[in-house]
Amino acid sequence: MRFESRELKPYAEPVSAADLEEGCVYFLVTFVDDDMHIPIIETLAFVGRTSDGLLQFQDVETYRKGVHYDSVSDEDDATFFECSEDQLNCIFEYDHALDLLLACSLRRRNK
Repeated sequence: MRFESRELKPYAEPVSAADLEEGCVYFLVTFVDDDMHIPIIETLAFVGRTSDGLLQFQDVETYRKGVHYDSVSDEDDATFFECSEDQLNCIFEYDHALDLLLACSLRRRNK
């Protein structure tokens, strides 16, 4: 098996608020360390905007089970994440999240 080669940009390309689609899956990618060698990845579903304009995401597992914000119970164990449009710098579409991980792999090789 061979993975296609690709040119990696020297910067991250987070999703823009205008490109978000309700029900689509996105990836929250952060790093534990300053050298960006240890990533944390969470898979989230975009569930819409709150009444005050915040962007709302939900963990993908409970979203796929049909749990919704207005009907969530303590047993559902759902996690919701809200942010403003200017706080999307860690949320990516799949290919851009993959680019971050590939760049991380290269950094780890060169440490």
